[in-house]
Amino acid sequence: MAHNTHEIPSTEERFEFTSETKRKLLIASLIGVVMVAIGAFLLSKGWSIGVWESHGAEHAAAGGHEAAGHAEHGGEHGATLFSRIIANLWMNSVYFLGISVVGAFFMSYNYVAKAGWQVAIKRVAEAFPSFIIIPGAVLIILMVIPSTRHIVMHWTHDGIMDPASEHYDKIIAGKAWYLNLPFYFVRLIAYVAVWYFGWKTMRKYSLAEDQEVGTENYYKSRNTSKLFLLFFAVTASTSAWDLSMVIDTHWFSTMFGWYHLASWHVAGLAAMMLAILLLKDQGYLKVVNESHLHDLGKLIFGFSVFWTYVWFSQYLLIFYANLPEETIYFRERFTGFEGRYWWPFHINFVLNFFFPLLILMARNSKRRPVLLKLACSAILIGHWFDFYQMHMPGIAKSQGGIGIIEWGTTLTFASLFIYFVANELSKANMYPKNHPFLEESLHHDI
Repeated sequence: MAHNTHEIPSTEERFEFTSETKRKLLIASLIGVVMVAIGAFLLSKGWSIGVWESHGAEHAAAGGHEAAGHAEHGGEHGATLFSRIIANLWMNSVYFLGISVVGAFFMSYNYVAKAGWQVAIKRVAEAFPSFIIIPGAVLIILMVIPSTRHIVMHWTHDGIMDPASEHYDKIIAGKAWYLNLPFYFVRLIAYVAVWYFGWKTMRKYSLAEDQEVGTENYYKSRNTSKLFLLFFAVTASTSAWDLSMVIDTHWFSTMFGWYHLASWHVAGLAAMMLAILLLKDQGYLKVVNESHLHDLGKLIFGFSVFWTYVWFSQYLLIFYANLPEETIYFRERFTGFEGRYWWPFHINFVLNFFFPLLILMARNSKRRPVLLKLACSAILIGHWFDFYQMHMPGIAKSQGGIGIIEWGTTLTFASLFIYFVANELSKANMYPKNHPFLEESLHHDI
């Protein structure tokens, strides 16, 4: 491997999270809340600002339309304006929870692989999981409250599992061993708690490494990473079932866990890349060079292709089998609910496959900040659409749209995410000073 001959900048860097930046981010999050309130008010009065908005929005607050294509599922399926707000909270929580936990996932597999190149950017990934607690808390609260729980999860309605009830559903009742509230809450809390605790442990050893010379803390971090990966290997799939697939209770896919994880992973990597580039624009991360960007860009490119492979394979196999209980998932996104989810479904594919493929295929494009910013912005927007089409048809149903409510909810989550990440970055040196592979990373050249 060739080595850089130019002088390596100092590894003493501290990120300054100014009070002005804090204030702007908090104001932005409040603006998002106000936008949701305004959007809900306008829709309740029959006015809509956005695309794919509900027809007959003047009736949204009173009850809305019956969801098309859900007759197979039985039970109550009327969608309201409230359903749409809850759908946005659930969808954005799942989306940002994934981006956050990918920081710990990235740290873990690089520790286990003994990868040296990424040490210079490690502290950025290290800051991401600090936000896990917020979307995790939102998800738990939405499931604790019966009225919101029933909107998100059809299987929680009274009588679904009771053979004597008029709402009894034999197929759903057959899954009662897995779909029951005590077991569901145990799983949901375990995801948030263990992921967060695993990150806190790795973070503790990483910060201790800055104070103590030697490899003891490095090996503690590596051993923690092994345990985290073992747990995440299972829960990455089960959380996909519990947070997204189970919304459409009758439907299932054996590929969904991989597809969901691929979406989380590439969105998290894209967010990391944007964070690194923005920090460099502000004069931070001086030791991060084109080779670091190139390697991270290769991961983003590769997993964009992998996401596309899994996404299309799931789609192709379900249609090839032509099983009604499985094809309903795609029929609702193509022709159901007055076709309002057709465009989001296909925009998702364009932004998450064609943009990364065409922009990042060439070697030099993975070393140019402008192109990396363009590709990563498209990926983040594209995977927002991915989670939108996963969740909205099953929760918001005929009330789905993309307007002020969606923009406001996403602005609030994004502002709080940036706040938590920036706050965590400000707590330590931008580089792990005593990491055994830091010198290798400083001279990384490919």
